[in-house]
Amino acid sequence: MKIRVVNKGQQPLPAYATEQSAGMDLRANISEPVTLHPMERRLIPTGLHIALPPGYEAQVRPRSGLALKAGITVLNAPGTIDADYRGDIGVVLINLSDRDFVVNDGERIAQLVIARYEQAELVEVEVLDETKRGEGGYGHTGVK
Repeated sequence: MKIRVVNKGQQPLPAYATEQSAGMDLRANISEPVTLHPMERRLIPTGLHIALPPGYEAQVRPRSGLALKAGITVLNAPGTIDADYRGDIGVVLINLSDRDFVVNDGERIAQLVIARYEQAELVEVEVLDETKRGEGGYGHTGVK
């Protein structure tokens, strides 16, 4: 699949790190470092604008190493980029640690995963079919 991209920043285009990687690293495209204080969130631009084919979305996901080592994650993970969106891909980062974190220009801040989706038509009914689980919610299936 080919995805058209306009790079309005100074960073290289995202690329897969290995042959079987699901995500491509997104880099911060900022003119000066951004300090994220504990529990602070900020929108970090990437400079990338994409045109996805119909039936596809781009998911912005956290980088596991950044989450583990620094407590930095993507707040609305996964963030969805719709096929008809043409604006800058921004990443909403939050600092869940107890110390400041500095985001530098070019830093790998998130992953971009391309995924197929289906649109559904909701049909209102009076009752749903019965299942063994029924209305059992969180934790209903227990721990095994």
